[in-house]
Amino acid sequence: QVQLVESGGGLVQTGDSLRLSCAPSGRTFSTHTIGWFRQAPGKEREFVAAVDWSRSMTYYADFAKGRFTFSRDSAAKMEYLQMNTLKPEDTAIYYCAAGRKNTPYVIHESQDYDYWGQGTQVTVSS
Repeated sequence: QVQLVESGGGLVQTGDSLRLSCAPSGRTFSTHTIGWFRQAPGKEREFVAAVDWSRSMTYYADFAKGRFTFSRDSAAKMEYLQMNTLKPEDTAIYYCAAGRKNTPYVIHESQDYDYWGQGTQVTVSS
């Protein structure tokens, strides 16, 4: 089993930045991909970004390209999603997920992920 704990959400204004954190623990060696998804009120959960560190590959949703960036602190075993130039439409609960599938591409469908965190709320005011 893998446990994921997100943090770093909050209330910010349009144009501000936030850095979300994801702390994986447990059998993390069994996973290949870390992904972020989000769900706004009344909407379906949607893919934000994902990274396969073993292949140094990333995949971003169109709305995230140029604004969101992955990073990690291997010593601290933390995964980060830096979000810049936030917009009101970025308001959602953000979930960290981990996938065990070993594929030549970065998985970005929610059904391909095996473990999920509880989410962290991001609210962007206009």
